[in-house]
Amino acid sequence: MPDVREIVIELLGQLGSSREARQYLNQFSRVEESRFAVVKVGGAVLRDSLESLATSLAFLHRLGLHPIVLHGAGPQLDEALAREGVETLKEGGLRVTTEEVMALARPVIYRENLKLVEALEEHGVKARSLIHGVFQSSLTDRSRLGLVGEVERVDLAGVESTVAAGAMPVVACLGESPSGQVMNINADVAARELVRSLRPYKVIFLTSTGGLLDANGRIISAITLAEDYDRLMGEDWVHSGMRLKLQQIRELLEELPPDSSVSITSAENLTRELFTHTGAGTLIRRGERIQHMDQFPSELEPKLATLFQESFGRRLRPDWLEVREVKGLLLAESGRAAALVLEGIRGVAYLDKFVVTPEAQGEGLAGALWQALVARYPQLYWRARVANPVNSWYFRRADSTLKRDGWVAFTRGIREPDLEREAAEDALVRDSGWIPGEEEGE
Repeated sequence: MPDVREIVIELLGQLGSSREARQYLNQFSRVEESRFAVVKVGGAVLRDSLESLATSLAFLHRLGLHPIVLHGAGPQLDEALAREGVETLKEGGLRVTTEEVMALARPVIYRENLKLVEALEEHGVKARSLIHGVFQSSLTDRSRLGLVGEVERVDLAGVESTVAAGAMPVVACLGESPSGQVMNINADVAARELVRSLRPYKVIFLTSTGGLLDANGRIISAITLAEDYDRLMGEDWVHSGMRLKLQQIRELLEELPPDSSVSITSAENLTRELFTHTGAGTLIRRGERIQHMDQFPSELEPKLATLFQESFGRRLRPDWLEVREVKGLLLAESGRAAALVLEGIRGVAYLDKFVVTPEAQGEGLAGALWQALVARYPQLYWRARVANPVNSWYFRRADSTLKRDGWVAFTRGIREPDLEREAAEDALVRDSGWIPGEEEGE
């Protein structure tokens, strides 16, 4: 295993850095085997991205990580019902499951479960189907919903014995009553109940969209519920499915340990989401609040100077703050992340310093700080050295860039072409505040 891990860490380094990979691997490896992660796979992912899914899960398996995989089969069942001329009915988001529907649902679910198990085994992963025996259930409302089950108890014996045997559990969304009546369990409900029982470090939803999308159709990289939930729920574009998903995730995280998190990503980006700071999906945590201040409080100056210097590995000039016209400061309540914003040209905000301490990286704090920053300053520009390892993260958040003399200038939210060019030019000549000779890696 150590040899395999070293090889895999080098491969992960191609996504971000080997240091990042080691950091995450160490975090995940400290978690009890069966409580690393629950991965909920939608039926559309099984249908459209089976190979990517199997490849990503096999990658985790080779690292000695043991996700519990739970899958749905909604689109496949819709197709089977349509072929047989059986009407699809839903009540309150739950599929009405008559005897006729259940007769079609069981073989569809069995088949999809077997497909995933076989795909994993083709990639060298020992996998085991857990179709029955996990969800002990009772009928929710026989007259209204038919054979739809409400989970009464989750039996983890099969899951834990599978992991102990070095195999990957592949759990189907079927429940049984004590008398053996098979019931259809909504996949989101099943995932919620499994998570409540396992209390995993990570909860991962694999979807075709690859994350939660903002008003412009872009993936929201991170959501800190403590900071973002009320604001998001007040947005017009957060409605129906997304609104319900946020509510469910909030309820779920409130029941889990503080360091638990939810990731929403795609099958092909699962590895990048788990093992790089920049991620490739939406990371949701309970998190901490981000405080905004219009001024740089004098009592915080030594603390923040230390934060900037230790995080960047450079020294600031004694007069670095005196020559800055501060527009605002955003500071995480733990003091492990901060963004210093200055007055820019024509009233546009200039991001002077954006920092997250090394030990806080990977917790979603950078994404939370960024969300708070752009909510406060929708028009923004900044710069970074060409060699800055964070640039790939910046590029995804910028609308335009200008590269010159070893620097990259970034702009976001500036719609006037002339102002956009002015801002980029201004960024390239800004004072860094570092002692001369120590600003090369900024």
